[in-house]
Amino acid sequence: MGGFFGIVSQQQCNADLFYGTDYQSHLGTKRAGMATFSVENGFYRSIHNLENTYFRTRFEPELDRFVGNSGIGVISDTDAQPMLMNSHLGRFALVTVAKINNMEQLAQALLSENMHLSEFSSGKINPTELVALLIIKGKDFVDGINNVFRQIEGSCSMLLLTEDGIIAARDSWGRTPIVVGKRAGAMAVTSESTAFPNLDFETVHFLGPGEIIRIREHGMETLRQRN
Repeated sequence: MGGFFGIVSQQQCNADLFYGTDYQSHLGTKRAGMATFSVENGFYRSIHNLENTYFRTRFEPELDRFVGNSGIGVISDTDAQPMLMNSHLGRFALVTVAKINNMEQLAQALLSENMHLSEFSSGKINPTELVALLIIKGKDFVDGINNVFRQIEGSCSMLLLTEDGIIAARDSWGRTPIVVGKRAGAMAVTSESTAFPNLDFETVHFLGPGEIIRIREHGMETLRQRN
């Protein structure tokens, strides 16, 4: 299992990102990560092991390093994430909640195309890195996400932190939820709406299976209709 949280705001987002991600802590026990983006400083990312401590204990001491108005965070029971990528699509950070049954076959296909898998800290293929490589095979982010949906056997929901907001995509089968929230000057997206009330967000949309959206600080746009 796992859960994620993302926010795009007119203001610095690190405190909201910290608490919004912490609300996902019951969904995973092994690793957590956060990434932010600012025009001045670019991307900043940190990943920590949670097996012997709590999310807040790990991330609170470095909270001031997460500079920017947009960010994503994840609690994971499997892989180290977010992944940071630089490709023809631009720079982005990626978090996933995924159960991919054909990872080995997909990895071999990518390797045969002279692509590489670098993240083996857990001794296994990192499914988030695998998804990132499938995304960058697309002509744009939506085409890349559709490529993920076509090729994986299983399910994958994701958040992409880009230089122009956050893209959220719900798995084609609708097995994992994604919900969008709004407040004055900010938009957020998360696995569970319980993250919203204490951060003053109002739930405004539940993504349908296969739906892809982009959030910016003032609103949401649909990039792909639900299945």
